[in-house]
Amino acid sequence: MKRTEKRKKRPTKFSLVLKVFAILAASFLICATAYGIYLTKKAEYAANKSYEEIEDRQSSPKRDAKAEALSDNISILFIGVDDSEVRAQGSDHSRSDALMLMTLNREEKTVKLVSIPRDSYVYIPEVGYEDKITHAHAFGGTAATIETVEELFDIPVDYYVRMNFNAFIDVVDALGGIDLDVNIPYAFYEKDENDKYSIYLEPGYHHLDGREALALARTRKHDTDIARGERQQDILKAIANKALSLSSISKYDDVILAIGDNMKTNLTFDEMKSFLTYFSGGMPQIDTLTLQGQGDMSTGIYYYMLDEESLEETTQILKSHLGLIPSKSKSSISEFSSGDEEQVDSDSFSYSSSFNR
Repeated sequence: MKRTEKRKKRPTKFSLVLKVFAILAASFLICATAYGIYLTKKAEYAANKSYEEIEDRQSSPKRDAKAEALSDNISILFIGVDDSEVRAQGSDHSRSDALMLMTLNREEKTVKLVSIPRDSYVYIPEVGYEDKITHAHAFGGTAATIETVEELFDIPVDYYVRMNFNAFIDVVDALGGIDLDVNIPYAFYEKDENDKYSIYLEPGYHHLDGREALALARTRKHDTDIARGERQQDILKAIANKALSLSSISKYDDVILAIGDNMKTNLTFDEMKSFLTYFSGGMPQIDTLTLQGQGDMSTGIYYYMLDEESLEETTQILKSHLGLIPSKSKSSISEFSSGDEEQVDSDSFSYSSSFNR
C-alpha cells in the first residue's frame, strides 16, 4: 500500500458515544411505543369488559338529546358499593356507601365535585317516598340511584361509574398508595373491607395503602357527615394526582388489572379517552362543594336533613357549570363559597372549597 493512499478514519470516541446514544434513544422510543400500544389495547379490553348500559335509558330524561363526552359539558356519578360476600349482598341490592357527583366543563377545563352524604333524607322516585339516599341503590340498583340524584339536583346524570371495595383497594395499591393529610379528630380503629376493626387511623400526614384509604373513606361516626364527604373528595383527588404523576406510568398495567370485574360504567373506551384533554396542562382545577345540613333523630332513625338553601345554591352552581343556565360571574359564584383556596401540588392543580369548609 502506498503511503500516499488515504487512511480510513477511525471513529472518535465522541462519534461512538453519539451512535450509541442514537441506538439507545431509538430503542427507548420503540419500547415506549410498544408499551403504549400494549397499555391502550389492555385498557380498551378492560373498558369493554366494564361497560354496562342502563336498560331503557339511552340518555337522561332531563336532556333533549344525549350528551356527548367528546364535545359537551357532562356529569358523572361515582357510586361506591359494598357487594362483599361478608354482607351477602349482590351489587344490585347493596346500599351505596359513597356518592360523588362530578360535572366537567369543556370550555373552562374545570371540574365541580360534590359529595352526597349517604344518610341524606331525599325523595326516591323508585319507591315514591323519602328515605336515606343510600337505600336507593338497594331499592333499584344503579338506575334508581341515578334517578334519585337527578331528582335531588334537577340536572341530568349523563354517566356513572360504580366501583366496589375490592376495586378501590386494588387501584390504590396498584399506584403504590397515596399520600394524604388524614382529616380525623383523633386516632381510632376502623372497620376493614371485611367489617373487622383492624385498621388503625390517626391524624396527620400519612402514606396510605388501599385498605387504609378505604377505611378512611368509610369512617363516619367520629365527626360529621360533612367531614366524611370532604375526606372522600380529598382521597379521590389524591388518587387522581398520583395516577397522573410520572412515577405511576410503569404501574398503569396493574391499575388496569385492578379495575377488572370490580367496576361498571356506561362510559365507552373512546369517551374515557376524550377526558385526556382535561389533563393536557396537568390536573384541572377541581372545585369541591359541600352540602350543608344537620343530623336528625326525631323519628328514632338517623337522617341527614339537607339545608334547602345550601342545596339550591349547589344546584345552581352545577347547572351553570353544565351550561344549563347562564354562567354566573365570579362575584356571584363567590357568594356560594367560602372564598378560601388551597393549593395542592402547585405544579398540578388547585381547588376551592365551598360553603365554609
